[in-house]
Amino acid sequence: MMRELAHKEQGEHGHISVLLAETLEFLAPRPGGRYLDGTLGLGGHSEAILELAGQGAELLGLDRDAQALERARTRLARFGQAAHLVQAPYSSFEAEMENLGWDLLDGAVLDLGISSLQVDLAERGFSFMAEGPLDMRMDPDSGAAPASQIVNKASCERLKEIIRDLGEEPMAGRIARAIVEARQDKEIETTLELAAIVARAYPAKWRRTARNHPATRTFQALRMAVNSELEELESFLSRITDRLRPGGRVVIISFHSLEDRLVKWAFREDARKCRCPRTQPFCDCGGQPRLKLLTKKPLAPSEQEMAANPRSRSAKLRAAERVGEAGQ
Repeated sequence: MMRELAHKEQGEHGHISVLLAETLEFLAPRPGGRYLDGTLGLGGHSEAILELAGQGAELLGLDRDAQALERARTRLARFGQAAHLVQAPYSSFEAEMENLGWDLLDGAVLDLGISSLQVDLAERGFSFMAEGPLDMRMDPDSGAAPASQIVNKASCERLKEIIRDLGEEPMAGRIARAIVEARQDKEIETTLELAAIVARAYPAKWRRTARNHPATRTFQALRMAVNSELEELESFLSRITDRLRPGGRVVIISFHSLEDRLVKWAFREDARKCRCPRTQPFCDCGGQPRLKLLTKKPLAPSEQEMAANPRSRSAKLRAAERVGEAGQ
């Protein structure tokens, strides 16, 4: 059934949700359940969850992107009042649950990173392959500063830090210096301008042998900084376990090693029996684990999925189940 839903989505919508069958298998939606999709996107995961769960199930879908939300609203219209869609960052999930009168969830899913819609619309400024403004905000009306603000105003050291830490880019220093030098003549205004500057900063040999475009990591880093993506994830992870009912499950798909590391550490911490400080030589807390790990190692897409959807190739899925009593 889960594989059938994945194939159906690809055939009907073109857009392919990453690791959809695996997400459904771990989430195990059921009738009457309450589910959270914190990264609604175009609604692929949400549609499959509601379809598989059946009668009485409800879903809260959150997304910062108004354009994505509008498309998802059309896609999920057939579920009527079972689909509650809100424009909001997923870190605000508790407030949105309270607005619905929900206390606990039967399942939650996050599909992190950037959506196909954002990449494909050049005017959003996410892509280094098409001309567009240096924006990169998932919610342009949020009041957050666009990427152009960082590119044209941040110090060389700050640029280097962002590109090195969030992009894991070995050429971060060279790229930061190239950006600062270029903006002395004029402000860097477009995606293709920035991509060209980054490409020139790369040693010629690296450009010839690189598997990806030289600007890939720099654009990723700027996007993550603009949208405070790691901070969003940390906030969510610190609170989601308390909002899962016993037996409730959380599934998180990440596309970045820093994100996957945060998920791994958070799940492992809540799966520990002992809650004493790690530096304490003996246990006196009488604690019990709050999560059971369903994936000892992250799942990656199959060769078939990567061939059908190249954007899935860096995806990693981790899942966990709530154990014990809610509130413990």
